[in-house]
Amino acid sequence: MFACAGCGTELTAPVSRVALPVHAYYGAWEQLHPPLMEPATYAVEPRPSGPPWRLWDEVGEELAAEQGVYLPQYCVSFGSRGAVVIAPGDSRGMALIPEKCAGHCMGIDGRDGPNLACEGCGRAVATRMDDCGLWQTVWLEPAAVRRVPSGLPAVPVPGWDELVLESYAVPPVELDGSWSRRWAAAVPVALAHLVVACEGRPVALPGPLAELVGATAGCLPAGPPVLTSGLAGPGTPVPRSGADVLLVPRHPVTGEPWRPAYGGAPSVVPLDIGVWAHLVLPGETSPLPASGTLPEGVLRDDYPLPLRPRHAFWPHHRAFGNTLACLPGIRRPELRTYYDRYART
Repeated sequence: MFACAGCGTELTAPVSRVALPVHAYYGAWEQLHPPLMEPATYAVEPRPSGPPWRLWDEVGEELAAEQGVYLPQYCVSFGSRGAVVIAPGDSRGMALIPEKCAGHCMGIDGRDGPNLACEGCGRAVATRMDDCGLWQTVWLEPAAVRRVPSGLPAVPVPGWDELVLESYAVPPVELDGSWSRRWAAAVPVALAHLVVACEGRPVALPGPLAELVGATAGCLPAGPPVLTSGLAGPGTPVPRSGADVLLVPRHPVTGEPWRPAYGGAPSVVPLDIGVWAHLVLPGETSPLPASGTLPEGVLRDDYPLPLRPRHAFWPHHRAFGNTLACLPGIRRPELRTYYDRYART
């Protein structure tokens, strides 16, 4: 659990650490969102986050790089490193600070800094965020809280072969025909890593991903592909045909990318495990018996029909550029040229 560093008041329910979701900062505008974190879990943001913010022009390239930002952005965070995020339902012993509860239109956006105070001593300890376009979260201030044993048995970290992939798969389309907000963020984040891994050279996406997201609104370098990428991971071997780069899942607890057991494998690019699992698992089949097989590309008319998006895939407008700017490799000359070209389009 986490407790107030000042008076020891318990501020959370028992929680176990998991990887910080890649979509943590990327929601859909003018929409209310569910909690970012699953119940009884927490994640840590290793980079500076939240206010105070400083404009790029007054920060400069060297100081921005110390904050983990390597290319020009509108502003740079000089907030604390190591902020802890939990689901609002796991918070305990905290009360809102009314004068710090500003927001855009539907809730609180955290613009004024910590807005939750410890009920024991009144110390500002966390920030509640739930405005439109934001995942519902409570961010604990790292200097204001401390970890304490919950008394419950530790939750072991599952190995890759212990993960039940079906439980992690996230469909790309919501019930209303819109694209999943998680997909809209996770795909451009992975593509930013892919651009750096390929050093800005054109690359072909794996078939299942290319069929779903198409050209991804011009995120990838233009031109005929000179490199290939493939899907690999637990239960999905490295393609025999060979691939220059592998799109692999991020471990849901550690956040580390899956890697082949043998050396000399292609470069790996991390992909949200929810997206990855949906791409590699077999598609749904009808529960009704049928004789013969359907022609390739023909769907059954069982009800309900498979969900299909009502429009072409459009990545989150900030996820790709923000991720690129925070990857150290983007400073290489050939990638800086690509980024400058991308930023102008």
